[in-house]
Amino acid sequence: MTLNVAAIQFEPKMFRQEENIAALLKLCEQAAEQGAKLLVMPEMAVSGYCWQSREEVAPYVDTIPGATTRRFAELAARHQCYLVVGMPEVDATTHLYYNSAVLIGPEGVIGTHRKTHPYISEPKWAANGDKGHAVFDTPVGRIAMLICMDIHFVETARLAGVQNAEIICHISNWLAERTPAPYWINRAWENDCYLVESNRWGLERGVQFSGGSCIINPDGSVQSSIDSGNGVVRGEILLQRGEKASRVTQRRPETYLELMNDSFTWNPLDFFGLYQRSPLPVGKQSTVSVGQFQPLNDVQSNLLEIRRLATAARQNGSELMVFPELSLTGAFQHADQALHLDGAELAAVTKLAITLQMTLVIGIIEAAKGNLYNTAVAIGPAGLLGSYRKIHLNQQERTWATAGDHWATVDLPCGRMGLLIGEDLVFPESGRILALRGCDIIACPAALAGPTPGAHAGSISPQNYPIPTGPDAYHWLLPRVRAGENNCYLAYANVYEEGKYQGLSGIFGPDTFAFPRHESLLVESQGDISLTVDTCNLDTPYPTNVVRRKDLVLMRQTHGYLPLIASLPSTQ
Repeated sequence: MTLNVAAIQFEPKMFRQEENIAALLKLCEQAAEQGAKLLVMPEMAVSGYCWQSREEVAPYVDTIPGATTRRFAELAARHQCYLVVGMPEVDATTHLYYNSAVLIGPEGVIGTHRKTHPYISEPKWAANGDKGHAVFDTPVGRIAMLICMDIHFVETARLAGVQNAEIICHISNWLAERTPAPYWINRAWENDCYLVESNRWGLERGVQFSGGSCIINPDGSVQSSIDSGNGVVRGEILLQRGEKASRVTQRRPETYLELMNDSFTWNPLDFFGLYQRSPLPVGKQSTVSVGQFQPLNDVQSNLLEIRRLATAARQNGSELMVFPELSLTGAFQHADQALHLDGAELAAVTKLAITLQMTLVIGIIEAAKGNLYNTAVAIGPAGLLGSYRKIHLNQQERTWATAGDHWATVDLPCGRMGLLIGEDLVFPESGRILALRGCDIIACPAALAGPTPGAHAGSISPQNYPIPTGPDAYHWLLPRVRAGENNCYLAYANVYEEGKYQGLSGIFGPDTFAFPRHESLLVESQGDISLTVDTCNLDTPYPTNVVRRKDLVLMRQTHGYLPLIASLPSTQ
């Protein structure tokens, strides 16, 4: 079944609600007459957004259902279509106000989502949403709704994904970057669903909004978009596509229990230092590198390449270097390739770490107690510092490897480092758990062929300096989003093999909205690249460094995340 959808891009005016509703109804009428069966309008579209207080917004709030929803329901009934409307809601019982999205069909109101993860403006007048993250089963698909800041958090869209949502309707007042935004793209891709994005544009109370409303496909490609101005973005959605992709179905919920933890609600310097058991390293400015090459099925050849790249990086001051997945052993061909953690091959890596006075993160096929693992090891001048067995195996790996079941971190002078491998990065839960453990840096050896980077052709929508508006071949990159959403540095070392593995290794900074971007990206076929990272506490009792403060971890709403760990074995 093919569904015609439309995202309405609109600039609402504060204090002119009647004009806003009339203009929205006109745009929706036009789209419905042209065949759209699902129409999505921006966050707070009926009222405008930048309200200062409950008293100021009070004349414009309404109950759901109420007079506002009835007007849109009349249009839905007339055209037999479904609408998502953003509006300020008042609860008739508590008299609390909410920033809400309402799903309306031909028979009236179907469901409401109240924004659960507020942006800086909502606490001036609205309460946090209390309805969770429902998915509504309708004749036009299984629909989830998210509102603006909600989508910054991996958990919200993931809740839609695990409930088999086919469409996420994301309504927003997005700002501070060129759109379609990488977060929007990432959430569609990682949950294998369509995302209908309706964003406002224009200037309101000095705040510049970004436009860029769009329809995003499950593979992360942007089907259609509008840059600036009022208008309608149309697209098509294929419903009943079958089972979701492995990036949803191969989750490991039994390893995600820490998602329910709220470690950053306390001063992280105090929290991790409690009982003097695992205080965060002091941190400092350091140079971190990644090496990109194609490992062979020859340990000695791979060791020579690791030595060559690490020596060059050390000459540039690097003290930590990450190499690709299975960088020492090469890709699996037979069990005889497997190494033991106490074997001569890793002893040779230790010797190199001593010589260079560096920490090296490499990948191996590990043999232990009759099993084989895809393993990452961190080796420094003191020897083996830690190891991690890949938790999320791809289809080919499941033919030879046993999946790991424990996350791993290592404390270094440059900060707390967590280890991931390849496909782990595909699953948003992985990076989140390492962030919750206080990691400053995530080291990720990889051999990933995708997802394909998302390019941006450039935008005419105004942005505040220094936010870029020009074209960008690498506007959306999975590891960049993973770094930013967890406020961690991410050292991503991918295999490059023409026609198979895409490379694009790099070190990505902890703040997605910091421009110019604090990152280094390697687009050549082989080599190394470095970045200076800063993990220090800046000599304050409460850290002001974003990598230590972790705003996007602090602001999580864990009470709503229980379904993310619900698929547990019966013995748990």
